[in-house]
Amino acid sequence: MGKQFDALSDAHRSFIEAQHMFFCGTAAAEGRVNISPKGMDSLRVLGPNRIIWLNMTGSGNETAGHLAETPRMTLMWCSFDRRPQILRTYGTARTLHRDAADWDEMLGHFGDRLGARQIYELRIDLVQTSCGYSIPFMEFTGDRDTLTRWNEDKGEAAIRDYWDTRNRKTIDGLPTGIDANLG
Repeated sequence: MGKQFDALSDAHRSFIEAQHMFFCGTAAAEGRVNISPKGMDSLRVLGPNRIIWLNMTGSGNETAGHLAETPRMTLMWCSFDRRPQILRTYGTARTLHRDAADWDEMLGHFGDRLGARQIYELRIDLVQTSCGYSIPFMEFTGDRDTLTRWNEDKGEAAIRDYWDTRNRKTIDGLPTGIDANLG
């Protein structure tokens, strides 16, 4: 059933690109483990051992705080349609804030989006597939535009204020490094 690989194959990449969402898991040395669903065409596979994903403004900022202390990350995709499969990538990740030397280059993979908060780069050291036989069938009916509209309604200055007041620390009090975006 489950298989492990050193890198993503073309078949793995095709599977990833066919999914409408993924999940990100991170944890600091102590405190809560965070698992977040992600969507909005925010992920790019740049090679067999490299993935980047664009993190939009949200109510929490756990991933950035966790990676500042412990740079482990797991990404997971699961199929909700005909093909039962789960795929996980494990590795070491870094957070790119807007002041990173390669921010513009990395953002170019997505286009500049209002509310873009961080970009995460995962260097993969293990890929694992498993059956997904218990995953229910679900039908994709479309992407939500709620976050895009929220960002447009707020505007850039209010988004930065939101980062300043709501995204500086994780729920366990770890700093997220968001001040790099505020300067």
